[in-house]
Amino acid sequence: MSNITSSIQITKQSSYKLNNGQQIPVAGFGTYEIPVEKTATLVYDALKFGHRHIDTAIAYHNEKECAQGIAKFLKENEGKISREDIWFTTKINEASQGYENTKKAIEKISNEVKPYIDYVDLILIHSPKTSKTKRIETYKALQEFVLDPNNSLLNIKSIGVSNYGIDHLEELFNWDGLLVNPVVNQVETHPWLPRIKLREYCVKHDILIEAYSPITRGIKFDDPELKELSKKYNISPPEILLKWSYLQGYIVLVKSENPDRIKANLNILPDGKKNDDELEENILLGKIDLDSEILERLNKPDSHEVLTWGGNDPCLYKD
Repeated sequence: MSNITSSIQITKQSSYKLNNGQQIPVAGFGTYEIPVEKTATLVYDALKFGHRHIDTAIAYHNEKECAQGIAKFLKENEGKISREDIWFTTKINEASQGYENTKKAIEKISNEVKPYIDYVDLILIHSPKTSKTKRIETYKALQEFVLDPNNSLLNIKSIGVSNYGIDHLEELFNWDGLLVNPVVNQVETHPWLPRIKLREYCVKHDILIEAYSPITRGIKFDDPELKELSKKYNISPPEILLKWSYLQGYIVLVKSENPDRIKANLNILPDGKKNDDELEENILLGKIDLDSEILERLNKPDSHEVLTWGGNDPCLYKD
């Protein structure tokens, strides 16, 4: 499965439909390793620039600050933007896995974010690096909350997984208690880690891929081939890599502590709605593209280089 589509209709306002009918914005702002004291302000800035998708996790220790940034933005845009316009994702870490531990983790998430944003759009199992028993128990607890949206603790709209390989997904689909399918699998993927077989599996099961570290944390910016393409086509390495991810059909998560870079990363996508387009007739008229040579030369189906986990790919974890 190699997508060499050279252009796609997509804008800052675009969203993809999940297998449960929910709509998730394609451009996500990630908050991994963003200092707690900066998080609320940077989330607010990201929303001000046009982001409508905020991604965090228990392990990031900034869920409350993310929710505060969203709440501030909504208050300042009351009547124009509602809570339903903003997507909020968090994740259950390894230490919080297991049935009872997961319920305790959800209570903690509720205490952190519910006063500011009322509900959570998506909760993921952050990593499969525990045990089959804990993974299934965690999913069972999450599933119960989705099936009971009026529970007294926290309304969770959708659930999914992160860093899951095919074996982990098979384990879930073979569980006879499965009632709510995962909507996404959030994984590290880019031209040097294309995960072809995993992508094919997720397409087969109607699971969308969320791509984190799409610009490889800058590690590949010195790649001779990427530098050559950047120079030849007068397009920066980050722009090439982000466009590559969008052209794969991914939900793309990118983070920065620099407001100018946050804005620039989002501005890779065109504005779909013009100021005078009250009926939003032109909201899907934008597109992004890359020259076919760039896509062909970044088509590396046999590449398996892991850049952000020190060679220890959680998708390949065995227990």
